[in-house]
Amino acid sequence: TKFKHNANKKIVEISFAVTPPSADPALVEEENDLTEFPPLDSCIPGEAAGECEAVTQSEGQTVTPWDVEAEGGIDYEKLIRDFGCSRVDEKLVQRIERLTGKKAHRFLRRGLFFSHRDLTNLLDNYEKGVPFYLYTGRGPSSESLHMGHLIPFTFTKWLQDAFDVPLVIQLTDDEKFFFKEGSLEEFHRLGYENAKDIIACGFNPDKTFIFSNLDYMGTMYPVVVKLQRMITYNQAKGCFGFDDSRNIGQSAFPAIQAAPSFPVAFPSLFGNRTDIMCLIPQAIDQDPYFRLTRDIAPRLGWQKPALIHSKFFPALQGYQTKMGASVANSAVFVTDTPKLIKEKINKHAFSGGKDTAEEQRQCGADITVDVSVAYLEYLLEDDEELATIKSKYAKGEMLTGEVKQRLIGICSDIVTEHQKQRKEVTDEVVAHFMNPHRPTLKFF
Repeated sequence: TKFKHNANKKIVEISFAVTPPSADPALVEEENDLTEFPPLDSCIPGEAAGECEAVTQSEGQTVTPWDVEAEGGIDYEKLIRDFGCSRVDEKLVQRIERLTGKKAHRFLRRGLFFSHRDLTNLLDNYEKGVPFYLYTGRGPSSESLHMGHLIPFTFTKWLQDAFDVPLVIQLTDDEKFFFKEGSLEEFHRLGYENAKDIIACGFNPDKTFIFSNLDYMGTMYPVVVKLQRMITYNQAKGCFGFDDSRNIGQSAFPAIQAAPSFPVAFPSLFGNRTDIMCLIPQAIDQDPYFRLTRDIAPRLGWQKPALIHSKFFPALQGYQTKMGASVANSAVFVTDTPKLIKEKINKHAFSGGKDTAEEQRQCGADITVDVSVAYLEYLLEDDEELATIKSKYAKGEMLTGEVKQRLIGICSDIVTEHQKQRKEVTDEVVAHFMNPHRPTLKFF
């Protein structure tokens, strides 16, 4: 393979020759994502390498691990094209149902987890008897989680139960120290508090390992070092938008987040096996981390992790407002009381309804911008009831207050149950989940 770069025209020419193994080769059709290319700076030297950032920024919208901005809402079809992902279509959803023997999770049925990388390859291996594991994480920046934080954990729990597979959960206390104001000790403490909320989601205690980066780094460090050697500073700057004012911890962190993607980071779980794939449920804004990870993997002789991406869970004020743990009225928190949940939703949940009841009955609501409808799409299990609410609300047969009332009831039930489960999570339970050497974790 040859690369030819023209800096003036900003063109990369790639040429290669293919030699068949015999005069009459057997042609095998493979399902590959041909739009997935290595980071631009691995092909283009010098200043042009910074153009890698364009992968996450397209006209009218910016999607990075730290900033999500869009005029008029996120265009997810455009993200699929720009990021080079594959769509989670009905055929793939049906395949998951067939392999698990379970009805697809509502997030899959409704297209809320909408794109993927190599999920079909992972399922191919699974059908051949090659196991896989799940990996997700949490950056501990607050005392408690909000409803948006529960989305990936809810889906990950379903995947763990449906496929009966092990799960690792990374607490990135180090990342928060690199990127936010606060003491290292405080972020470490918050990680343990967040672990209690994560455990309360109901993960299998015999197949789930939760770890703090600060605590587990000694075991994981050889994997981190190998990854760091493969990432150039230009790659880190180009793919994540780092400038020269950033601390070096930020530039080094992508390798730390990448490390759990590989089973060699967990010798007590997987031994020395490298054939096991990893599946990472994540919001689409985390894709740049793992795009870089997937580029590095073959160079180390490791399996690329498979990814499945979710759409963004909106703030109460709408998609134009960032949901944040530091902005109390932007989200429903798992520590909120039913009274506070009711107040937040009634007062702050952006409505697509009209200004008066009379106008609403006459014209109907714009359900595409209504936050209560968006929350119900994530939280209401009954497909038929959801379709009825959306239809009636759009036609003016339901008022905003009625829709919000249904959402208040669902959120209150979820939060009340979560608080009940969290009370059962003692320090001893946390220690059990964070012990990598318990016998139940020796899977393969």
